[in-house]
Amino acid sequence: MATLCIASKANQAKTLPALLVAQYTNECDPNAHIQFTFEDVESLLFEDQCVISFTSAGAKDAAIFSGKEILEHLLQTFQALQSKHDGAVQEWTTRANGLTPTDFKSVEGPLLELDSHLTLRSYVVGYSLTAADLAIWGAIRGNKVAYAAVKKGAMLNISRWFKFIEETNPWIAPAVQSLNAHAQERKAAKSKEGASYDISLPDTENGVLTRFPPEPSGYLHIGHAKAALLNDYFAHEMYKGTLICRFDDTNPSKEKEEFQDSIVEDLALMGIKPDKTSYTSDYFQELYDQCVTMLTAGKAYADDTERETMQHERMHGIASKRREATVEENLARFEEMKKGNDEGTKWCIRAKMSVDNPNKAMRDPVIYRCNPLPHHRTGDKWKIYPTYDFACPIVDSMEGITHALRTIEYRDRNPQYNWMLDALNVRKVHIWDFARMNFIRTLLSKRKLTKFVESGVVWGWDDPRFPTIRGIRRRGMTIDALREFILKQGPSRNIVNLDWTLFWATNKKYIDPIAPRHTAIAKENAVTATVKGARVAPYTEDKPKHGKNPELGTKKVAYSTEILIDQSDAQAFTEDEEITLMNWGNAIVRKITHSLNPLHRSLVTGLELELHLQGDVKKTKQKITWLATAGQELIPVELVDFDYLITKDKLEEDDNVDDYLNPKTEFRTEAVADGNVADLKEGDTIQFERKGYFRVDRAFKHGEKAVMFCIPTGKANAGK
Repeated sequence: MATLCIASKANQAKTLPALLVAQYTNECDPNAHIQFTFEDVESLLFEDQCVISFTSAGAKDAAIFSGKEILEHLLQTFQALQSKHDGAVQEWTTRANGLTPTDFKSVEGPLLELDSHLTLRSYVVGYSLTAADLAIWGAIRGNKVAYAAVKKGAMLNISRWFKFIEETNPWIAPAVQSLNAHAQERKAAKSKEGASYDISLPDTENGVLTRFPPEPSGYLHIGHAKAALLNDYFAHEMYKGTLICRFDDTNPSKEKEEFQDSIVEDLALMGIKPDKTSYTSDYFQELYDQCVTMLTAGKAYADDTERETMQHERMHGIASKRREATVEENLARFEEMKKGNDEGTKWCIRAKMSVDNPNKAMRDPVIYRCNPLPHHRTGDKWKIYPTYDFACPIVDSMEGITHALRTIEYRDRNPQYNWMLDALNVRKVHIWDFARMNFIRTLLSKRKLTKFVESGVVWGWDDPRFPTIRGIRRRGMTIDALREFILKQGPSRNIVNLDWTLFWATNKKYIDPIAPRHTAIAKENAVTATVKGARVAPYTEDKPKHGKNPELGTKKVAYSTEILIDQSDAQAFTEDEEITLMNWGNAIVRKITHSLNPLHRSLVTGLELELHLQGDVKKTKQKITWLATAGQELIPVELVDFDYLITKDKLEEDDNVDDYLNPKTEFRTEAVADGNVADLKEGDTIQFERKGYFRVDRAFKHGEKAVMFCIPTGKANAGK
């Protein structure tokens, strides 16, 4: 079998002529079996300028031709392409090369010649379609400049001929589409990949070592997840380097081993496997020594200025009264801090950077504090602890970090980071800032999230309304969807306030194909309907759990003469209307009974239905879920939906969070579900048909109802 191989990224004016002539050969010659392959390249591997190659049937080696040579070969080989005008056809297929340049000045002359030639002609050569028509037509169609000129109708003869050739040969459009489809697939694939990761990190040729430095003072939230995944991506996928997870455990007042363990677990759940785990506390001695070095060099000083006064002085560019203390005085006070006594707790150490630098992060930041509380790893060994701004650049340098990837909120502190390294004359580290991930009506401040937990606004760090990894997983987010969504945001520096609907829409793609379908009916004012034509004795049938995924197995669907229907569905019926009972068939509403209470006249209290199983389900307006009251044990369930914790899309710095707390964020509905729900386990994801997707937060036990959390889909309220 002969094969035509095309570089799909190449100029189509050079590839379409041969593609169309080869396709025409297949159309006309039953013995011709030319197959087409597309390489996602600008030129084939054989040589730089080769954009199309042809391999004859039975040939061991690929015969590599330019477009012109391939056309010559096809004309000579296949009888269907030959005619008494072979010389003229050969000439015009050669002239098609003049229509390949992509600037109008170069193709204007050949187009004008062609337009003149086609005066009073329907075909380029003779009185029927030839390879000359297809080669010229393909060259024009593949050249955006030439095609645009023809579409405008400026050259009447070409426009008339061009349209005539296309309309009288319906196979041409699919052939063109086959080539365009590859370009569209590339575009779609690029869109699916999301953001570009081609940020040209410097000095990667000698290896890449990144770090993710969480503070064990809370649970990871979605903002941390982005930092972790990006560092993992650049270290392991893009550069085949190394990733360190380093716990920034420098504040014993806030840190707990519980938080540290949860971070390790959450990273593992996200598929992040650090090559090494370290702790800033591993370097307390080295950091202490470096601070002594800075004090000795006069690049730092001890300060006992009260917090409020210090803040005021830094804000207004006022030097501390302790700034010019002697080296001996500063070292002595650092020793008092190290002892953790009453005198030591009054002091801190500040880097001697600047008093009035326009960048306030450079105004003598605190680099060491005294804290007598025991540390969860080092116990009572240390009473002094370095700040993040001091420890991070030094430990980065010591651990061999090549690229510090961190959120853009640190940008003002980048000069501070570099100052520390310069002051201590240690190895430099490259910094890359990326935008943090913000969401509407969502707080990512660990301090504010901690306040919500401690004040009882939420149940805990894994509350499904929380943006923590555990919270959104408890709500029903899959790890695969989480990774896809975050990696699509990429390392961009553009700060945006994302909508949760996009986040949950990504998740729906993952859960819809694997979520078994079940049925639930709200208890409140549920309507009992009698079904005429149903078997007197209750019975069950096996039905697929998912209509499009047989691998999920089957479930038991019960049928009886009495069924339960949601009140909202019942109120939508009219008498003698034909409806569809899902998983059963059509029925006709014969009678509707309403409440006698004048305050609730619209309330439906009973229904009489008559089965009409031969009815067309495609023609009914109402397609409803229902539950048989006999033949199964109805399972009590509580369906829980949530709303955002705050009511404002974006809180400003001077906004009081308490003023924007949402007074009601939980919505609970008592319901009953089909008997199969009794087999569900905690963490299972299902769909209650026509109600939405749910995650089992608490499985059913006899005497205890199941609790199901509604999973947003991106269409309704995202509820975060």
